[in-house]
Amino acid sequence: MAVMAATPGPANIFAIAMGLNRGKRAALSGVIGMNCATLVWFAAAALGLGALIVAFPLAFRILAVAGGLYVAWLGIKAIRAGLRGDSAASVTARPAGRTAFGDGFLVQATNPKAVLFFTVVLPPFLDTARPLGPQLTMFAVAAIGMDVIAMSSYGLGGAALSARMAQATFRRNFSFVVGALLLSAAALILWRG
Repeated sequence: MAVMAATPGPANIFAIAMGLNRGKRAALSGVIGMNCATLVWFAAAALGLGALIVAFPLAFRILAVAGGLYVAWLGIKAIRAGLRGDSAASVTARPAGRTAFGDGFLVQATNPKAVLFFTVVLPPFLDTARPLGPQLTMFAVAAIGMDVIAMSSYGLGGAALSARMAQATFRRNFSFVVGALLLSAAALILWRG
């Protein structure tokens, strides 16, 4: 779980961008939103997500593709902002009525890394001879604890870099790097999805 939490993916990249563009408070609010979505995933696992995936694999493939397309859209937006020399805030600018919490929830709810965790990584560690509720609770506490530490670190690190974002060259190069990383993640998601 620690490795999955610390490995850069859509959620951690979102946390960095949120910290850079909207500050510490928004980054932490986004982290809360992402972990609320993780709780939904744990609830789904408790209700038989694995059985649903086996019964309806197309639905989960569609979810993975939708998540991949969303990440690709963020990557394209970042690269376009770098090409235009826009401020980095435009990369993840908040649409009217959207919040850091809501954006974070959406990112994690459609995060293929979360689907992978709950469908492939978690099930082998569950002992079906014992009650699943306590086991899932233990895994949820551990996973969310590690996610909060990793995502908050990424988000606060992004907020710390925000002063450098005032420099046009750094901002442009950062937009290109974030865009390339997001497009790479999207390509992997779509290839697997």
